Amino acid sequence: MASDLLPGCTGVLVLADGTVLQGTGVGAAGSAVGEVCFNTAMTGYQEILTDPSYMAQIVAFTFPHVGNVGTNVQDIEQLSGSAETAARGAIFRDLPTAPANWRADSDLSGWMARRGVVGLAGVDTRSLTRRIREQGMPHAVIAHDPDGRFDLEALARQAREWSGLVGLDLAKDASCLQPFVYDEGLWSWPEGYEKPAETPKYEVVVVDYGVKRNILRALTSIGARATVVPASTSAEDILARKPDGVLLSNGPGDPAATGEYAVPEIRKLVESGKPLFGICLGHQMLARALGARTVKMDQGHHGANHPVKDLTTGKVEIVSMNHGFTVDRDSLPEPVTETHVSLFDGTNAGLALKDKPVFSVQHHPEASPGPTDSLYLFERFAGLMDRAR
Repeated sequence: MASDLLPGCTGVLVLADGTVLQGTGVGAAGSAVGEVCFNTAMTGYQEILTDPSYMAQIVAFTFPHVGNVGTNVQDIEQLSGSAETAARGAIFRDLPTAPANWRADSDLSGWMARRGVVGLAGVDTRSLTRRIREQGMPHAVIAHDPDGRFDLEALARQAREWSGLVGLDLAKDASCLQPFVYDEGLWSWPEGYEKPAETPKYEVVVVDYGVKRNILRALTSIGARATVVPASTSAEDILARKPDGVLLSNGPGDPAATGEYAVPEIRKLVESGKPLFGICLGHQMLARALGARTVKMDQGHHGANHPVKDLTTGKVEIVSMNHGFTVDRDSLPEPVTETHVSLFDGTNAGLALKDKPVFSVQHHPEASPGPTDSLYLFERFAGLMDRAR
């Protein structure tokens, strides 16, 4: 049972191979199973924990001090408020610190408890990160019990029996249920979030595979009216809205699984000639629609300090990444061209069609690690829509 745990242990991470990491439980009491990844960002923990792309994952933060800016209602990235469609758990080196920021309306631990996110603090995150780098992202159960009662064998068995992300379509659960228009722009000091233009310059349909709010804000800020539609929406229904462009959003899960129903519709959108912009999962499924392959990564890319080179300009930008699958760059067929590449490991980070207004990137241009290194991609999308007119 729990005889080998240290006195005062109220939280554990039990890996599928039986390894037990113990410490102090944080946030919600209970347990959650998922894939453990590490994130190297120094800031943005609330955005990370509410990013739908982290659905079915447990995030280990490599930065030791987390919680210092608290949380607020504005920095939630997912459209729904449920932790079921975002990260399942969080691992910290130290206990989350008390908030010290004028925008905070809650501390991190209390916020996690209300959302149902299980946390664990007091873990050697350097050792865990090294293990993931060497052996890949393990399946595990994270558990928090204020009384310190854990059935470690049962937790290890649950981790072993979990199916994992390969073959898992999570976009259907992360997606909205019906179409709606998003009407908030990017945040700027001191006004706050921008108001949309009274007369939109572009009509953009966003296919929601688990879209982040800041993608919608970035679209609004280039003058677009962003109409969000469910992941299962047909190309015919999308084109019937007469959009100037279509955006394929980020999201969780295996692109091959979601692609079973999404890829045929994406092919029709490509053939329509409408400007098309894919981000993260949208990038991966666009690649599959164009004939390329996607593969599972050993450790993935999760952080806000990733260098990516834009091969079309020669510019190197610092980007935010969050993906456990990647496009096999050697499988890109004609007339697809590679536009971006990761300078960490040489994996594909962007593509475009030579003969149509279609492009996509693996990273998140709406995020702010650079801080605005990648926002030009939304302007590039706007340029394609202008020329298509």
